[in-house]
Amino acid sequence: MRTTRRHVILGSLATLGLAAPVLAQVPDTVAIIMPHVIDLRNERGDPLPMGEIHVIPDQFKLYWTLPDGKAWVYPIRVGRDALYVSGTFYVGAKKEWPSWMPTPGMLRREPELYEPYAEDGMEGGPGNPLGARALYLFQEGRGDTFLRIHGTNDPRTIGQSVSNGCAGLTNEHIMHLYERVPLDTRVVLYPKTGSDAFVNG
Repeated sequence: MRTTRRHVILGSLATLGLAAPVLAQVPDTVAIIMPHVIDLRNERGDPLPMGEIHVIPDQFKLYWTLPDGKAWVYPIRVGRDALYVSGTFYVGAKKEWPSWMPTPGMLRREPELYEPYAEDGMEGGPGNPLGARALYLFQEGRGDTFLRIHGTNDPRTIGQSVSNGCAGLTNEHIMHLYERVPLDTRVVLYPKTGSDAFVNG
Protein backbone atom coordinates (compact mmCIF):
# COMPACT_ATOMS: atom_id res chain seq x y z
CA MET A 1 0.00 0.00 0.00
CA ARG A 2 2.94 2.35 -0.28
CA THR A 3 3.63 4.49 -3.31
CA THR A 4 1.00 2.73 -5.39
CA ARG A 5 -1.82 3.37 -2.88
CA ARG A 6 -0.69 6.97 -2.51
CA HIS A 7 -0.94 7.53 -6.23
CA VAL A 8 -4.34 5.84 -6.42
CA ILE A 9 -5.74 7.99 -3.61
CA LEU A 10 -4.39 11.19 -5.08
CA GLY A 11 -5.70 10.21 -8.50
CA SER A 12 -9.19 9.61 -7.13
CA LEU A 13 -9.16 13.03 -5.47
CA ALA A 14 -8.20 14.64 -8.74
CA THR A 15 -11.07 12.82 -10.46
CA LEU A 16 -13.46 14.30 -7.92
CA GLY A 17 -12.06 17.75 -8.56
CA LEU A 18 -10.64 18.01 -5.04
CA ALA A 19 -7.31 19.53 -4.24
CA ALA A 20 -4.81 17.08 -2.83
CA PRO A 21 -4.64 17.47 0.96
CA VAL A 22 -1.42 17.57 2.93
CA LEU A 23 0.15 14.14 3.42
CA ALA A 24 1.77 13.02 6.66
CA GLN A 25 4.89 10.94 6.29
CA VAL A 26 4.91 8.05 8.75
CA PRO A 27 7.39 5.22 9.35
CA ASP A 28 8.32 2.86 6.51
CA THR A 29 7.49 5.54 3.88
CA VAL A 30 3.70 5.08 4.22
CA ALA A 31 1.84 8.25 3.24
CA ILE A 32 -1.41 8.91 5.11
CA ILE A 33 -3.86 11.55 3.93
CA MET A 34 -4.66 13.98 6.73
CA PRO A 35 -8.30 14.52 7.75
CA HIS A 36 -9.94 17.17 5.59
CA VAL A 37 -13.40 18.54 4.84
CA ILE A 38 -15.10 17.62 1.55
CA ASP A 39 -18.48 18.34 -0.01
CA LEU A 40 -20.26 14.97 0.11
CA ARG A 41 -22.62 16.04 -2.66
CA ASN A 42 -19.69 15.65 -5.07
CA GLU A 43 -19.43 11.97 -4.09
CA ARG A 44 -22.98 11.03 -3.18
CA GLY A 45 -25.25 13.49 -4.96
CA ASP A 46 -27.41 14.23 -1.92
CA PRO A 47 -26.53 15.31 1.63
CA LEU A 48 -26.52 13.12 4.72
CA PRO A 49 -27.86 14.20 8.12
CA MET A 50 -25.28 16.15 10.06
CA GLY A 51 -23.61 14.72 13.13
CA GLU A 52 -23.29 11.10 12.00
CA ILE A 53 -20.42 8.68 11.31
CA HIS A 54 -20.49 6.71 8.06
CA VAL A 55 -17.89 3.98 7.48
CA ILE A 56 -17.38 2.91 3.86
CA PRO A 57 -15.24 -0.27 3.95
CA ASP A 58 -14.71 -0.57 0.20
CA GLN A 59 -13.17 2.92 0.18
CA PHE A 60 -11.38 2.59 3.55
CA LYS A 61 -12.96 5.89 4.57
CA LEU A 62 -14.82 7.22 7.59
CA TYR A 63 -17.02 10.32 7.25
CA TRP A 64 -18.10 12.61 10.09
CA THR A 65 -20.96 14.62 8.61
CA LEU A 66 -21.26 18.39 8.91
CA PRO A 67 -23.92 20.94 7.96
CA ASP A 68 -24.46 21.93 4.32
CA GLY A 69 -23.63 18.51 2.90
CA LYS A 70 -20.00 18.57 4.01
CA ALA A 71 -18.02 16.04 6.04
CA TRP A 72 -14.66 15.37 7.56
CA VAL A 73 -13.09 12.34 5.88
CA TYR A 74 -10.54 10.03 7.52
CA PRO A 75 -8.56 7.12 6.00
CA ILE A 76 -9.12 3.92 7.98
CA ARG A 77 -8.47 0.21 8.18
CA VAL A 78 -11.37 -2.22 8.60
CA GLY A 79 -12.09 -5.76 9.71
CA ARG A 80 -11.02 -8.80 7.75
CA ASP A 81 -13.78 -9.91 5.40
CA ALA A 82 -15.24 -12.65 7.60
CA LEU A 83 -15.08 -10.43 10.69
CA TYR A 84 -16.43 -7.17 9.31
CA VAL A 85 -19.96 -6.41 10.56
CA SER A 86 -22.24 -3.89 8.87
CA GLY A 87 -25.24 -2.23 10.48
CA THR A 88 -26.46 0.80 12.39
CA PHE A 89 -25.04 1.56 15.81
CA TYR A 90 -24.60 4.43 18.24
CA VAL A 91 -21.66 5.66 20.31
CA GLY A 92 -22.44 4.26 23.75
CA ALA A 93 -19.12 5.14 25.40
CA LYS A 94 -15.93 7.10 24.73
CA LYS A 95 -12.56 6.51 26.36
CA GLU A 96 -9.16 8.16 26.25
CA TRP A 97 -6.21 5.73 26.25
CA PRO A 98 -8.62 2.84 26.83
CA SER A 99 -7.69 -0.47 28.36
CA TRP A 100 -8.17 -3.56 26.19
CA MET A 101 -9.40 -7.12 26.64
CA PRO A 102 -9.58 -9.74 23.87
CA THR A 103 -13.13 -10.69 22.98
CA PRO A 104 -14.38 -14.29 23.27
CA GLY A 105 -14.24 -14.54 19.48
CA MET A 106 -10.61 -13.46 19.41
CA LEU A 107 -9.73 -16.04 22.06
CA ARG A 108 -11.45 -18.78 20.07
CA ARG A 109 -9.80 -17.86 16.77
CA GLU A 110 -6.26 -17.21 17.97
CA PRO A 111 -5.77 -18.49 21.53
CA GLU A 112 -1.99 -18.59 21.20
CA LEU A 113 -1.99 -14.85 20.51
CA TYR A 114 -4.62 -13.64 22.97
CA GLU A 115 -4.58 -16.08 25.92
CA PRO A 116 -1.86 -14.10 27.76
CA TYR A 117 -4.32 -11.19 27.98
CA ALA A 118 -7.47 -13.19 28.73
CA GLU A 119 -7.63 -12.43 32.46
CA ASP A 120 -6.05 -9.01 32.96
CA GLY A 121 -6.12 -7.49 29.48
CA MET A 122 -3.81 -4.57 28.82
CA GLU A 123 -3.74 -1.14 30.40
CA GLY A 124 -4.16 1.91 28.22
CA GLY A 125 -1.06 3.41 26.69
CA PRO A 126 0.93 3.78 23.47
CA GLY A 127 1.33 0.00 23.03
CA ASN A 128 -2.35 -0.79 23.56
CA PRO A 129 -4.22 -2.18 20.49
CA LEU A 130 -7.01 0.41 20.93
CA GLY A 131 -4.57 3.29 20.64
CA ALA A 132 -5.09 6.79 21.97
CA ARG A 133 -8.90 6.96 21.87
CA ALA A 134 -11.87 4.66 21.31
CA LEU A 135 -15.55 5.08 20.44
CA TYR A 136 -17.59 2.09 21.66
CA LEU A 137 -20.38 0.97 19.35
CA PHE A 138 -23.69 -0.09 20.90
CA GLN A 139 -27.04 -1.22 19.50
CA GLU A 140 -30.52 -0.79 20.93
CA GLY A 141 -31.59 -3.86 22.90
CA ARG A 142 -28.12 -5.36 22.69
CA GLY A 143 -25.79 -2.91 24.36
CA ASP A 144 -22.08 -3.12 23.72
CA THR A 145 -21.32 -4.93 20.46
CA PHE A 146 -17.55 -5.14 21.13
CA LEU A 147 -17.03 -3.14 17.93
CA ARG A 148 -14.88 -0.04 18.26
CA ILE A 149 -13.67 2.91 16.24
CA HIS A 150 -10.23 3.36 17.68
CA GLY A 151 -6.63 4.37 17.16
CA THR A 152 -3.65 2.32 16.07
CA ASN A 153 0.08 2.81 16.44
CA ASP A 154 0.68 0.93 13.17
CA PRO A 155 -0.21 3.35 10.35
CA ARG A 156 0.99 0.81 7.78
CA THR A 157 -2.33 -1.02 8.27
CA ILE A 158 -4.46 1.96 7.13
CA GLY A 159 -6.17 1.13 3.84
CA GLN A 160 -6.27 -2.62 4.58
CA SER A 161 -8.74 -5.22 5.86
CA VAL A 162 -6.72 -6.53 8.78
CA SER A 163 -8.56 -6.05 12.07
CA ASN A 164 -10.84 -8.27 14.15
CA GLY A 165 -13.84 -6.25 13.02
CA CYS A 166 -13.16 -2.75 14.29
CA ALA A 167 -12.46 0.40 12.30
CA GLY A 168 -9.02 1.84 12.97
CA LEU A 169 -7.52 5.29 12.45
CA THR A 170 -4.05 6.58 13.19
CA ASN A 171 -3.75 7.87 16.74
CA GLU A 172 -3.54 11.45 15.47
CA HIS A 173 -6.74 11.01 13.46
CA ILE A 174 -8.77 9.32 16.20
CA MET A 175 -7.89 12.16 18.58
CA HIS A 176 -9.10 14.63 15.96
CA LEU A 177 -12.38 12.71 15.50
CA TYR A 178 -12.89 11.96 19.19
CA GLU A 179 -13.13 15.63 20.13
CA ARG A 180 -15.93 16.16 17.61
CA VAL A 181 -18.17 13.14 18.24
CA PRO A 182 -20.59 13.17 21.20
CA LEU A 183 -22.18 10.22 22.92
CA ASP A 184 -25.26 8.73 21.22
CA THR A 185 -23.96 9.66 17.77
CA ARG A 186 -25.49 7.47 15.04
CA VAL A 187 -22.91 5.25 13.28
CA VAL A 188 -23.55 3.45 10.00
CA LEU A 189 -21.18 0.69 8.90
CA TYR A 190 -21.92 -0.02 5.24
CA PRO A 191 -21.63 -3.56 3.83
CA LYS A 192 -18.60 -4.70 1.91
CA THR A 193 -19.75 -5.05 -1.65
CA GLY A 194 -16.68 -4.78 -3.86
CA SER A 195 -18.26 -1.62 -5.30
CA ASP A 196 -19.08 1.88 -4.16
CA ALA A 197 -22.21 1.23 -2.08
CA PHE A 198 -21.97 4.68 -0.53
CA VAL A 199 -22.34 6.50 -3.83
CA ASN A 200 -24.91 4.12 -5.25
CA GLY A 201 -26.99 3.68 -2.13
